[in-house]
Amino acid sequence: MDRAGDKLRRTRERLKLTYRDVATASREIAVRRGSPEFAISLSRLAHIENAGRVPSVFRLYTLCAIYGLDLHEVLRWYGVPIESLATDSLRVELPETHAIQITPNGQAAGPKPIEADVDPKKTIFLNQLLRQWGRVPLSFIEREHRQYGYGLIGLEDWSLFPVIRPGSLVVIDESRRRVARGGWSNEHARPIYFLEHRSGFVCGWCTLDGDRLVVQPHPSSDKPPQIFRYPDEVDVLGQICGVAMFLVSEESASGSARNKPSNVSKSVK
Repeated sequence: MDRAGDKLRRTRERLKLTYRDVATASREIAVRRGSPEFAISLSRLAHIENAGRVPSVFRLYTLCAIYGLDLHEVLRWYGVPIESLATDSLRVELPETHAIQITPNGQAAGPKPIEADVDPKKTIFLNQLLRQWGRVPLSFIEREHRQYGYGLIGLEDWSLFPVIRPGSLVVIDESRRRVARGGWSNEHARPIYFLEHRSGFVCGWCTLDGDRLVVQPHPSSDKPPQIFRYPDEVDVLGQICGVAMFLVSEESASGSARNKPSNVSKSVK
């Protein structure tokens, strides 16, 4: 298998660039970016190509800029599985609810084509698709041309249980930031919003009264409503339009029995 340095060398030679050409171009990029970290000396370039030296992220940017290469592809040359970034992020279990700033990369390797079109109106077996978690589900949901964000509900966040369990992945429609004042008949139809405040993130039902925004948790959570001055203390990132969650016991989801709502019975194992 070709080393990353060999691929960079062949690219340089194909472009008929000498070491000095690359060094000169890199200094110009360093001046434009205002940092010497982007510059690549003759000896450094030789080590990258011939001795397997891994360039810094700044020099990797410079080489991609000079050679016209895709940065994500070059990262793969060095063994960085950029297409698995979302997958690995979802597998990191954090106690706090947080937004996911990883967006699907158009250059990432996609799943194998599905033999038949997926009809979202019908129940289907998604076992093969879910093995591509982090690539398929995020794009599968985006069947409309809207701007979506993603968040993970913390493993200790029981504020919307049982509607949304701790550890759930939520899809946020960022085009729906206006808090609705009515139009629903039950808790499942009422819009749930994902918000960012000074101390972190929160999701819940919202009521806007003048400059006061009240975030209402589920009654069974035993958590009090949170009140913020709007828009000074809180930002509505969007409305939750999709949820992916595991149907596991409360104790397994939280990792600690003390985090369970007091009025939720323990699951039988």
